[in-house]
Amino acid sequence: MDIKEFKEDFLQEIKAEAVLTGEGSSATFVNAFAQYLLEADFLASFNTSYFEGKGKHGRRVRVDGYSYNELDKTMSLVIADYNAYEKELTLNKIQAKALTDKLKHFIEQSLNTLLYKEIEMSRSCFDLVDLLREKRKEVRKYQLLIFTTSSISASITRLESSAINDVPTECQIWDMERLFKVCSSDTGRQIIEINFKEYTQYGISCLEASETTSSDFKNYLCIVPGELLANIYDKYGSRLLEGNVRSFLSTKVAVNKKIRTTIINNPDRFFAYNNGISATAMDIRLETTKQGQFIIFAKDFQIINGGQTTASLSNARHKDKADIKNIFVQMKLTVINKTLEDDEAIGLIQDISRSSNSQNKVSDADFFSTHPFHIRMEGFSQKLWARAVGGSQCDTRWFYERARGQYLQKQLRMTSSEKNKFLLQNPKKQLITKTDLAKVRNTWKGLPHIVSQGAQTNFIEFAKAINNEWDSTKDAVAFNEKYFQESIALSILFKHTELMVPRQVWYSQGYRANIVTYSIAFLHHQIQKQFPNMELDLMCLWTYQIVSEPIAKALIDISELVYRKLTDSSRGVENVTQWCKREGCWTSVKNINYSLSSDIEPCLIWQVDLLKADQEAKNEQKINSGTETLTNIINISAKQWQNALTFATEKRLITSDEFVAMKTACQIPKKTPTLVQCKKLMIVLSRLEEEGFKL
Repeated sequence: MDIKEFKEDFLQEIKAEAVLTGEGSSATFVNAFAQYLLEADFLASFNTSYFEGKGKHGRRVRVDGYSYNELDKTMSLVIADYNAYEKELTLNKIQAKALTDKLKHFIEQSLNTLLYKEIEMSRSCFDLVDLLREKRKEVRKYQLLIFTTSSISASITRLESSAINDVPTECQIWDMERLFKVCSSDTGRQIIEINFKEYTQYGISCLEASETTSSDFKNYLCIVPGELLANIYDKYGSRLLEGNVRSFLSTKVAVNKKIRTTIINNPDRFFAYNNGISATAMDIRLETTKQGQFIIFAKDFQIINGGQTTASLSNARHKDKADIKNIFVQMKLTVINKTLEDDEAIGLIQDISRSSNSQNKVSDADFFSTHPFHIRMEGFSQKLWARAVGGSQCDTRWFYERARGQYLQKQLRMTSSEKNKFLLQNPKKQLITKTDLAKVRNTWKGLPHIVSQGAQTNFIEFAKAINNEWDSTKDAVAFNEKYFQESIALSILFKHTELMVPRQVWYSQGYRANIVTYSIAFLHHQIQKQFPNMELDLMCLWTYQIVSEPIAKALIDISELVYRKLTDSSRGVENVTQWCKREGCWTSVKNINYSLSSDIEPCLIWQVDLLKADQEAKNEQKINSGTETLTNIINISAKQWQNALTFATEKRLITSDEFVAMKTACQIPKKTPTLVQCKKLMIVLSRLEEEGFKL
């Protein structure tokens, strides 16, 4: 797949979805584009919020959506430059400035109360105006984003924009080529490249820790000026922080009080008091001068430990007007060997990040992308076929994207015929990401207020719950084929509701995501309330791959009632988007007076039958888990086991029982370890790998 194919496929999907939802091509384009940038970690969240009109002095204002990053205090506003024509168009500098000016005028007039008085409270754009006014003293940067289907003119090298109330603005254009580069990159995100000489005369002073060098990486000990660290954080924001660190900080207080106190009162002691930061890079450039050795450039620079230190320096300078010119921070930089395979490099960075953050009690849930739960779900998605629907003669699979960008990257090196076959078996509408899974599962669990807090926050909550259950149950047998199939059934329910809501006469182009999660959660709540001994038969939904008529009808009724309740003038918080994030909102929705029709009963299953089916699925998973474990163990050669045993005994890393199991493994295939021994061996291997052993 090349950029031309990517663009054609993307635009065709936009047109098809716009017809289904009735939301309009431009709105569908903005939302689809934003979803890619959410997956790429460029945006922290996204809310559609269309408004167009005229303000003071006849200035045209417009906005299509927004995102606010609580971690780095960046307010991003989006405007679409969408054309549905096949003809290739070019966006020039004058047109780009006209678009960003509309966003800028929208912000200015929102802050100056003009729009606040004009926009109806029930419209989603009112929430944006309210948020802009609420965060006006907190925002550190306004990011003006253009999503365009046109090509960018060669004359555009930089878009300048003046500050808004002394807050700097930054303009960025995202065209299809730029989006394709991010989606097709092995990391699935935009790579950060930093020229450190733009921030300091010589770069970053460093010393190679040669004794710690391995074939996989090199280590450097560095002294980083605090001002440089704050400057690059101001420019790149939370994208500078490795994904797991960002997730961790998003649930904590971003500014550590002790760090702040040291910055303000004892800047000269900061180096002595602070633990410093750890970072990784995929490549660096060094320069040696009379003053010593300096790092002048880094590619894919990521801070994997020390996010609070970094954010605190930036925040103290802005909020407290602290002088940080005399502050220096120690940094350990690990430069990954370029010869490593992409998967190996990414895995190594995640391992370093996990180890570096162990003192901060970042749980395995925060590093959930590599959790065995995901690997198991991915395995189910590759072997389970869903029945053909809608007259199709081809059964399909639901593609579970365990790692960001897998679905697109699988197509990049395919021929046209291979791609057509892949898409026939794995249609785009049946792609489910790990954040999608978290959304549908937490909704069904009765947590729509958590889902409404955004994909990242919801995923963290889901990850913690799964991680705890995985560790507390033997073989994690609850996460079996049936669990995956029921999860897909919930995804079908979600997708159906997402398409249904915009077609309703009462819908007014806003809060769709909130309406959907609350409606499905309320449906489940009512089933449990009216039919206490029954549950929705999700396996039936999986079998037929379509929402039955009684359920579809109930969701139409429920969604309108939910919309009325969410936007009711007596709600607990004026801002609807913020209200939906409160548990009190869910409490109010549960009090809606509504009864399900008896027509829904054939779609339900008795709980006693459900428990029986669950137990059978767990028993089957237990057998499969044992078989998989045994297969993994015997696929490792006796020589490899001997090397592992030598490493383990030299470093005294195993117990006597584990020693016996490893001695048995050293005799494969003459002897085969028992299932109990196999499980011990898997634990031992994991322990040895943490200590640096490789098979």
